[in-house]
Amino acid sequence: MVLREATRIVGVVPNAAYRHFADRDELLAAVCAAAMGELGDRMAADVARVPGEHGDPIAARHRLGAIGAAYLHFAQDEPGLFATAFALPQQHAYSANDTDTSEPGRSPLGQLRTALDELVDAGVLDPRRRDGIEYPIWSAVHGMAVLTGKGPLRDVPGSDRRRLEELTIAFISDCLT
Repeated sequence: MVLREATRIVGVVPNAAYRHFADRDELLAAVCAAAMGELGDRMAADVARVPGEHGDPIAARHRLGAIGAAYLHFAQDEPGLFATAFALPQQHAYSANDTDTSEPGRSPLGQLRTALDELVDAGVLDPRRRDGIEYPIWSAVHGMAVLTGKGPLRDVPGSDRRRLEELTIAFISDCLT
């Protein structure tokens, strides 16, 4: 991210940004947090559209799928925000706590953890397999997002890309049982 370009887009001089941010790193952290918040909002909206009570095995699987699909759609629809969301690795540190947002449980990682906990409650996921499983799941979905975004699968036609996304989500769901 280039500060000069960001300030040009919003129509202010580059020095104006420093009235609100101490430096480029502080600005980048704010943009990263905003991008992650947008991703979290989209995931939450898609999860909210899934019918069914907490603990219903079918609904729980659909909620996990909605999280993955929202992640992939965000990467496709907002490639710049998606890249910026992950520009600061320390914002997404490996942690048992949901520390990547001021609203616990609302972050993308927090929502994934919540969906996996529901799968345990629903009897879909063995509780002995729960600890840390969010990371291989996240890596599969993130990998597909990168491959089809700016990676070697970027020129795959839309219908083929959607099929690859569906296969990724189905693969994850099948691996949980």
